[in-house]
Amino acid sequence: MNFLVQYNFIFRAIFAGVAVAALSGPLGCIMSYRQMAYFGDTLAHATLLGLALALLLNINIYLGLVSVCLLVAVVVSYLFDNAKIANDTVLGILSHFTLSLGLVLATFVRGAKLDLLAYLYGDILAVNNTDLIYIAIVMLIIMLSLSRLWNKIISAVISPEIAHCEGVNIRLMQHTFTLLLTLVFAVAIKIVGVLLLTSLLIIPAAAARFYAKSPFSMAVIASSIGVGSVIIGMFLSLLFDWPAGPAIVISSAFAFFTAYAQYKVIH
Repeated sequence: MNFLVQYNFIFRAIFAGVAVAALSGPLGCIMSYRQMAYFGDTLAHATLLGLALALLLNINIYLGLVSVCLLVAVVVSYLFDNAKIANDTVLGILSHFTLSLGLVLATFVRGAKLDLLAYLYGDILAVNNTDLIYIAIVMLIIMLSLSRLWNKIISAVISPEIAHCEGVNIRLMQHTFTLLLTLVFAVAIKIVGVLLLTSLLIIPAAAARFYAKSPFSMAVIASSIGVGSVIIGMFLSLLFDWPAGPAIVISSAFAFFTAYAQYKVIH
């Protein structure tokens, strides 16, 4: 019993990391199909702005994170449709603007400087019971949503013309995916941090492509790789005193290179 109490923070960290990694699998696969890595970076950087605003306005952190990310997603969608510049340029502008504005606003918040590195690179061992509650709520929302809409979202991503002919609301599926992605970003910021957030979605999904034969199997494999990366990363962090977020990303990158090497040997 004393052991459980003494190392309770480790069990919280493992649960949080495994839950977020499991959710990141299917969403990362959709990001991969839609080539949305840069959009993921933009949302990741927006989380820092949301965090700074939440601390500055003394409101719930998760409310600030989700609100700002959704606002940025709306701005991105508007500029994609109306701006006479390339989409990657739009994302580059918003990505660096939100990150820079978040860093500036953080200097006005008392105590924010002390926690800034934790939010930039993640501090999974600092996950508390309140964080676990939010993660559980987000996990339930995303699991229910994907169980009902997975085929429609995948159809809208892979074959939008066919999906439209089948009566799928393409725009609604895109907005739904953006909302689910925003929820994951909001709860994952403590796991790997702002600067490494997108890697938790992209790298396991990229590794899964070498093994998968269907979008569903790719999602399952990506979640498995993500969960394994969290467990291995946590072990490396505790064993060698590495920062947990980077250790998790290194583990997932190693899984990708292993998958790539096996693929090249077979083919």
